[in-house]
Amino acid sequence: MREERSRKVEAVVLRHSDWGEADRLLVIFTREAGKLRVVAKGARKLKSRKAGHLEPFTCVTLMLARGRDFWIVTQADTVDAFLPLKDDLIRIGYAAYVVELLDRFTYEEGETPGLYRLLKDTLYRLMQEEDLPPVLRYYELRFLDLVGFRPDLVQCVGCGQKIEAVDQFFSMLEGGVLCPQCGLKAPHARPVSMPALKYLRHYQRSTYSEARNAGLPKDVRSEVEGLLHYYLTYLLEYGLKTPAFIRMAEKSSRRAAGNGDKL
Repeated sequence: MREERSRKVEAVVLRHSDWGEADRLLVIFTREAGKLRVVAKGARKLKSRKAGHLEPFTCVTLMLARGRDFWIVTQADTVDAFLPLKDDLIRIGYAAYVVELLDRFTYEEGETPGLYRLLKDTLYRLMQEEDLPPVLRYYELRFLDLVGFRPDLVQCVGCGQKIEAVDQFFSMLEGGVLCPQCGLKAPHARPVSMPALKYLRHYQRSTYSEARNAGLPKDVRSEVEGLLHYYLTYLLEYGLKTPAFIRMAEKSSRRAAGNGDKL
């Protein structure tokens, strides 16, 4: 089979780093080929025409040429810069979390159009919505589906019985809910209330519009967030960096709002 020498892709820039004296190494997630590492020659030069198109959280079309080790960016055009994300520290934190999760779970060179659509849709939602935590919870559950770690929230993963309308347990080891009888025998399991489980199940089976209409009550938000982070951290085998940044940004925002009220 003849090796492909050039290709055109649509991609979202996940992150970049310096490469050599003037180049930039980019990690991008493409519609056509999943995650790739590519080099933008001269992107760090002041007169570079490519640099403005290659910032994180930017959707671009790229022309690539095969190099010795990496694809080389020969042309870059912005599809959407997602500018409202970049003007808001909290939205930046949420977008960074979305990107970090995708980056940590995926390997290079694998066509995953579902993940690409989910990434773009989520960035648009983070740009447009006022209430951001439900956007992340929907993303996390859809993401787990697409990467093959969908938690079983309907029946007990221990005995197979259908979950009843009472508080349950969640097992990260077995990837789902345990009934009270099985959960009490599992020292690794953590409790999950029925209201929180109800919203997790609704988000898992619904479209985004349906999940958005249901909302996410404040009395279960921290529980739902904690359970999903608990499961994702277990799957990754180490913690994510961006949740701490989000907490710092939210704390800073509350402090600024409080100071504004005193003026």
